[in-house]
Amino acid sequence: MLFVYPFFLIHMAMFGGSGFFLAYGSLDTDVLFLYLHGGFAILVYTVFYFTIFGVDEVKWMFINAGLSALGIYSQIGWLVSLFGREISDYPFYVHVIPFLYFVLYTFLIRQAILDLTRSRENERRRKHVEYAYIASLVLFYLAV
Repeated sequence: MLFVYPFFLIHMAMFGGSGFFLAYGSLDTDVLFLYLHGGFAILVYTVFYFTIFGVDEVKWMFINAGLSALGIYSQIGWLVSLFGREISDYPFYVHVIPFLYFVLYTFLIRQAILDLTRSRENERRRKHVEYAYIASLVLFYLAV
C-alpha cells in the first residue's frame, strides 16, 4: 500500500497547486472554472480515499476539517501572504477548493506517516506517532 502515497502526494500537489493558483493567482478568478477543475479532482480523490482508507477514516477527516476550519483558514492566509496578498482580498467561495485540497493533502500525509512508521495496527505506537504528528504541526503553526 505504500506505493499509493508517492503517487497521490505528487499528483495532488500538482492539482492542488494549480487549484491554489487558479484561486489566488488573480483577484478576478473565474470561479466556475475553479469549481469545475478542482471540484472534479476532489471528487475523484475522495472516492479513492473511501476505497483505500475506508468510510470511518474519511468521515473523521471531514469532521476534523470542520473543527479545524479557522486553523486551515489561517494557514491558507499565510500561504497567500507569501504572494503579497491577503486572504480577505478574495470572496469566501474562492477558498472552498484550496480548503478542500488542504484537508485532503494533510489527511494523506497523516496516513502515510502511520504506514511508514508501521503504527497503524500497533495501538501503542500509533498513539506515540499521532502525538508526535500533532506536536510537530503545532510547532510548525506557531513558527509561521
